[in-house]
Amino acid sequence: MKYYVIADPHSFYDEMIEALDEKGYFDDSNPHKLIICGDIFDRGRQADKMQEFVSGLIDKDEVILIKGNHEDLALTLAGNFHHYAENGLNWSHHYTNGTVDTFSQLTNLHINEMERKPGYCVTKMKNTDYFKKIIPAMKNFFETEHYIFVHGWIPCTALGTHGYIRDYIYKEDWRELDEEEWKLARWYNGMLAASRGVLEEGKTIVCGHYHTSWGHAYLEGVGSEFGEDSDFKPYYGTGIIALDGCTAYSHIVNCIVIEDTPVSHNI
Repeated sequence: MKYYVIADPHSFYDEMIEALDEKGYFDDSNPHKLIICGDIFDRGRQADKMQEFVSGLIDKDEVILIKGNHEDLALTLAGNFHHYAENGLNWSHHYTNGTVDTFSQLTNLHINEMERKPGYCVTKMKNTDYFKKIIPAMKNFFETEHYIFVHGWIPCTALGTHGYIRDYIYKEDWRELDEEEWKLARWYNGMLAASRGVLEEGKTIVCGHYHTSWGHAYLEGVGSEFGEDSDFKPYYGTGIIALDGCTAYSHIVNCIVIEDTPVSHNI
């Protein structure tokens, strides 16, 4: 099977379409699927188009969706919306992360109306394809004979605080770990974890979440993390391909093409 793989499009629909077009996705008449390694929405201004596109691929069984930390943020916001609305949506981390704006785009409600009618907003949001079709279709990981596709990284032991993790330790049973472990893993810096030896023997892990310029700058010594010389192209290392082009900053969506055979234990 041929897979076109992207990560973290963040509602930048035009940039995503351009990346797919450059790789020949729309001209490919052979069987193929798109893999999106999480964070489909938030930050960009084309949530409606992104929702329509991904929903259509689900209907045609032409997409594999990996859950990202921003999908977790959307579920948390919906589950506690009255609390956040009461305290001011623009003061919440869901506002700075772009999740509030995605709710606004997909419900056609202004933030002031969302705060006045929190129940109405949540009801409308839960009736969107994002909540009814896209999130339920998401997997923690997808595995083929030679690749593993995740958002941040595979679950492992992280040493340090959430804001500053200094090391990672491999967990052999990562495939069987519960949802809470996967929620943590969706925030991990896969490039750092891979550099610390958290790898899967015989496999390459394809991830998103953390901007590739970090790996180029700090692991390869190429360019700066953010600047005119930053490199947001895919990061290739031992046992890893990282794809997050930090689209909100760079307006780049990275796309790679992989041909491989899926394995039977995908969840």
